[in-house]
Amino acid sequence: RQAVEAAERTAGLLIESAVIGVAGAHLRSMNSRGGTALGPRPREVAAEDIRRAIEAARGVSLAPEQELLHVVPQEFFLDQQAGIRDPLGLLGRRLEVNVHIVTAAAAMVQNLIGAVNRAGVIVEDTVLEPLAAAEACLTPDERELGVVLVDAGAGGTSWVIFEHGAPRDSGVVPVGGEHFTQDIAIGLSAPLWEAERIKRAYGCAWLRGVGQDTLFEVASVGDRPARLTSRRALGEIIEPRAMEWVAMLRDALERSGGKRLPAAGLVLTGGAAQLEGLVEVTAQVFDRPVRLGLPRGLSGAGGTLSNPASAAAVGLVLHSNRLRQARGRTSGGLAYRLRNLFTGRAWAAGVQ
Repeated sequence: RQAVEAAERTAGLLIESAVIGVAGAHLRSMNSRGGTALGPRPREVAAEDIRRAIEAARGVSLAPEQELLHVVPQEFFLDQQAGIRDPLGLLGRRLEVNVHIVTAAAAMVQNLIGAVNRAGVIVEDTVLEPLAAAEACLTPDERELGVVLVDAGAGGTSWVIFEHGAPRDSGVVPVGGEHFTQDIAIGLSAPLWEAERIKRAYGCAWLRGVGQDTLFEVASVGDRPARLTSRRALGEIIEPRAMEWVAMLRDALERSGGKRLPAAGLVLTGGAAQLEGLVEVTAQVFDRPVRLGLPRGLSGAGGTLSNPASAAAVGLVLHSNRLRQARGRTSGGLAYRLRNLFTGRAWAAGVQ
């Protein structure tokens, strides 16, 4: 409740509802295909046909503890003709669709929604955080050509592969910014708060990028006196963890689609992506273009909203804005007609 009140004071608005992001190792994803017959003779595809095809594709068996979070259409097929983005109004006998399905641990989602509800806020929707970050950071060209959006958070790293404008696969790497902080705390015998400060002020994931060495003071645990260490010594602690992080990400992406990576490379965002040198280490290992993803799409946004740590939050705002615009329309394109299937479930007061 205190967080909501602080946000209300900052924004000068009363917060009644919210779209919340979901992330963590409990997430699972898969691709599926389903379809529906249109009839013995070709006829125009209707919105109801699209809904039935997606319903067929989403009819997969889930583990008892998992619940559906997203069903995202990738491409449609009409009488075996592939690569169709919006089949509405086209003629055919059978409509099929490939979808990307994301599931989450039901207990985790319910606990998150319950916490928000107890703060007096209705949850409009739940969104996978890297999908939200992609809304804020990726360009249309990157989505079309193929790109990996990597959302590096505190406790872990989520990723989504985009190709031809849609998510192809997604997953989680269980290493994030907190692991770097813990390594620094252990390596320098420093409190966690001091390790976090040092990481932000002096940390570098790429020793070759340290340049001229710098000495700085490190607070010790207990009553021990502070001492001096160097930026290079700090880098010798951080770089091995960075190399492990990149290797785990590479292995996850190779399991997804082999050694071929999307042509547009990788976009790193999230708070942990701000670690100096992480973009360079990633580019070196993957031998692909890598850039830091900064949020865009909110006019007049600056300060904290213009750094990678705010990417998912900005994406959630953009998503919420689209929801409100869609509710105000009586008709629309495919994105409007499939909104509930695409975004998952809307919740109010903890009840679906």
